[in-house]
Amino acid sequence: MASFEKVLQPKVAIIGGGPAGLNLAAKLAPRVDGAVMVFDREKDAGGIPRHANHIGYGIRDRQRVYLGPKYAQILVAEAKAAGAIIYTRTQITNWVDDDALAATSPDGRLKIQPEVFVFATGARERPRPARHITGDRSAGILTTGQLQNLVHLHGQKVGKNALIVGGELVSWSAALTLKRSGTEVAGLVTEYPKAESYGLFNIGGRMLFQTKVITNSRVVALHGKPRIEQAELENVVTGERILVPCDTVVFTGDWIPDNELLRMRGVELDPTSLSPVVDGSMRTNIPGIFTVGNVNHPVETADVVSLEGQFVADQIISYLHGKRPADPGVRIRVTDPFRWVSPAVLRPDDPAPARERLVAGTNKFIAFPTVVLRQDGKEIGRMKLMWPASPGRAFRIPASLLAGVDYAGGDLELSVE
Repeated sequence: MASFEKVLQPKVAIIGGGPAGLNLAAKLAPRVDGAVMVFDREKDAGGIPRHANHIGYGIRDRQRVYLGPKYAQILVAEAKAAGAIIYTRTQITNWVDDDALAATSPDGRLKIQPEVFVFATGARERPRPARHITGDRSAGILTTGQLQNLVHLHGQKVGKNALIVGGELVSWSAALTLKRSGTEVAGLVTEYPKAESYGLFNIGGRMLFQTKVITNSRVVALHGKPRIEQAELENVVTGERILVPCDTVVFTGDWIPDNELLRMRGVELDPTSLSPVVDGSMRTNIPGIFTVGNVNHPVETADVVSLEGQFVADQIISYLHGKRPADPGVRIRVTDPFRWVSPAVLRPDDPAPARERLVAGTNKFIAFPTVVLRQDGKEIGRMKLMWPASPGRAFRIPASLLAGVDYAGGDLELSVE
């Protein structure tokens, strides 16, 4: 039998100390009769903003604009001031049983056994091996997280000439970090006909960095030893291949939710997004396990998931007061080009989804999509939206589309025209 130096029995255990987990802790701790504990594997809590030293944080949840590290500091300070206990350098390793997790920490091995678990573990970028890119095993190959950690936290230089793989919002964040490091950007590579990020960022990024976006292309091989020297690109339309000189390659976006602990516990995962299947209250199929933030929908901005943390606080309070799902609910299924949607379960006694929006992923760019909802073969909702659906970023659908749902009916089908 495993031995533990300490057994922790908080009322609520939050796994992940990024914006979603910290804002949840700040809103929950003063309202709970018992401890609210946050567990994070890093040296300091704060999530990605902690080492993203550029502006753009706090717009929606704070109505101000902060540098990433400052925004992270504010979230940590507010959680602590509210009474939440934050454990850092604490790595969750496995489930001890159905109700408890094991962790390693500076205090030794911990057993964490709360009344409610909330997973705010976020998402990570797919590294090179997960993208099946062949070639030499070279130095100079990074993800955005690794890049920002090296540059902003450790002050290191990363190279002279970099190629960024991806055209998402985070790709321009990587470009900004490279610029601060003194690294030239050879270009951004995307397999889509246009960059996945917002048009404003694409135009501004081209002007600021004097770089190009290489569209309809994918990286098929990396060459060079001991350091990367060239990236081999293939045009997905023509099949033509070119070599781009570079000594650094940064893989951005193409997110994977950090779902390992959820999968180990038997939480139902969406087969496409690999995120947990949740209802409008962010409950999973396992009682007492909630999920919030980018583990549910890779990937939204920090201020959006912070607001989701605030939203789920009310749902956890209701759970602690004895509220349980009284209805099995209906499922939302998606058709191409949609890939997934969250929440995917609707119940009549649930609130409207966080920020009164569904979040979906698409594999095709559509400038002004018309979203259609059907149930039992009948159209029950239609909405033309004035913002694009784009691969690589969250597509938000107003929850008012759900007004005609019959909770005694069959599954819902979400499509786009």
